[in-house]
Amino acid sequence: MSAQFITYLLLGAVAGGFINGLSGTGTALFALGFYLAVLEPMTAVAVVALMSTLAGLQGLWIVRREIFAQPKRLLCFLIPGLLGVPIGLSLLQFIDAGVLRLVIATLLIVYGAYFGFRTSLPAFSRPTPVVDSAIGFIGGALGGAAGVSGAIPVIWLSLRPWTKAETRAVLQPFNMAILSTTITLLFFKGAYDQTALTALAITVPTGLVSAQIGIMVFRRLSDTGFRRLLILLSLLMGLGIMLSEVF
Repeated sequence: MSAQFITYLLLGAVAGGFINGLSGTGTALFALGFYLAVLEPMTAVAVVALMSTLAGLQGLWIVRREIFAQPKRLLCFLIPGLLGVPIGLSLLQFIDAGVLRLVIATLLIVYGAYFGFRTSLPAFSRPTPVVDSAIGFIGGALGGAAGVSGAIPVIWLSLRPWTKAETRAVLQPFNMAILSTTITLLFFKGAYDQTALTALAITVPTGLVSAQIGIMVFRRLSDTGFRRLLILLSLLMGLGIMLSEVF
């Protein structure tokens, strides 16, 4: 185990854990680049997915009241999302995942760049359970087909003038459920070998501490500030996906 191996894993854990605590999403965007430098792709994804899920438990705790206050709102996203994952996986034989990721990246960049620098934010306040279910299904399908389950839900939730806790009460459990499906599939593919377990032993404690720091910052954000954060994350997610596909 080299110093470089440990350093890259720690940097990924710090970056990924912090953004997980801050926003409830985006862990892979900030951590995966570091992990891919020292791990095989499947191992890197397996480590990020499990670290993100474990760190996310802390985020779930701080919005537990909002989750139980409106469980139907979450289920509108979650159940269709879980149904969408295997459908997305089955579509892989008919579509080019790389092209799909580029299309999603372009959408994220355009959306994030347009709304990120406006003085007023969009506000779509009326209940839309059918649209919410469709967004959840699309997120799950895109997660299965291209590994970008959070892209469309982040865009949609940033349009909603909910409190930051209400938004996170949907976004974080949705991401964790999709990631749990990913973890299960990777487990049966043998991704959690000795190398992955060693990497997890290094990254998980650091990721948990970093997530706590992110949660401290989250608590200080205003509701509008959190919505702006999600819009900025949309832009960063789009740029990250675009760069990963181009280079």
